[in-house]
Amino acid sequence: MAIVPLINEQERILKNECVGENLYIMRLSSPIIAASITAGQFIHMRISCMEGHILRRPFSVYDLSSPCGTVDIMYQTVGCNSSRMAELEIGDHVESIGPIGNGWYIPSGCSRALLVGGGVGAAPLFMHARNLLEAGIETDVVLGARTAGALAAFDRYAALLGHDPLVATDDGSLGHHGFCTDPAGKLLGSHVYDHVACCGPEPLMRIIAGMAHEAHAECQVSLERRMACGVGACLSCVVDTPMGKRRACVDGPVFDAEEVIW
Repeated sequence: MAIVPLINEQERILKNECVGENLYIMRLSSPIIAASITAGQFIHMRISCMEGHILRRPFSVYDLSSPCGTVDIMYQTVGCNSSRMAELEIGDHVESIGPIGNGWYIPSGCSRALLVGGGVGAAPLFMHARNLLEAGIETDVVLGARTAGALAAFDRYAALLGHDPLVATDDGSLGHHGFCTDPAGKLLGSHVYDHVACCGPEPLMRIIAGMAHEAHAECQVSLERRMACGVGACLSCVVDTPMGKRRACVDGPVFDAEEVIW
């Protein structure tokens, strides 16, 4: 894999809208990063008017348009930083470093893939789903959330797939009543998959990784860790592996699930 130099880019906000329960999509004019970032990589953002918070925030790229030079991120308002992001308006600026990390890859000889996204974990998988489909690979998608209102990526996945993705909601307001591990497990039990990709809460990824192992399917997971520097220097985001500790920011965030000590 060719190493792409990190870029520090000033980005103008083109869109910042609420798309679900405490969920927002922000579109950034980021032509240099948009031209080089790949599925599963992330940007490390400094939020304007929050100079007192010296640490940047990592955001996986949900979607992009290289011709238009735009990058979309999905975020959830859970604290002061993300709440401040929701107040930013079109024309405001943020600053990001990117592209960072290793993203998803398509295994050689792959003919069928299963993607499982829990909550906002649906966003980092979207570009990977498109790449799989463009490669002619049959792709099944399972999305999970607390409630139907939190399934912010549903419509975009439906448009990409040409049909609705399978859905599980904790409260039963849409799709399967329960966790997305249930429909994912049924698919893994009834189909042969060459590739499984999962992003979401760590318990979800651990369960899906175990299911994929039992089904003899190659599995990749995108790990979320608290990141200070985002460039591999501070060692705040380490992941335990059989080869020792690895950094989620630059050695990941996507890892082979067999390499993660859960």
